[in-house]
Amino acid sequence: MAEFDTGLPSVRQIQGLIKEGKEVEVKLLTQDVLVGQLLWQDSDCFCLATQEGIRTIIWRHAMAYIKPQEVEMGSRSLQVRQ
Repeated sequence: MAEFDTGLPSVRQIQGLIKEGKEVEVKLLTQDVLVGQLLWQDSDCFCLATQEGIRTIIWRHAMAYIKPQEVEMGSRSLQVRQ
C-alpha cells in the first residue's frame, strides 16, 4: 500500500477543500462529471458527497481533475486563447 504523503502540495490543497467544505467538480477519465463536497481522502481514494447525500468513493487514478465550483471572474484560472 502506498504511503500517504501529507507534504505533497496536491494533498494539502485537497485537505484545504475538505476543511473549507467547498463544493467541487470532479471530472473522471470516463468524461463523467460529479459535483459535491469532498469528505475525506486517503492514499488511494476520495469520498464525494452529493447534495442528495449520496456518498461516492472515487479512486484517484480514475480522475482527470478536481476543481472548486465557485470561480470568481478575474481570478487566476486557465484561459484558452484563440
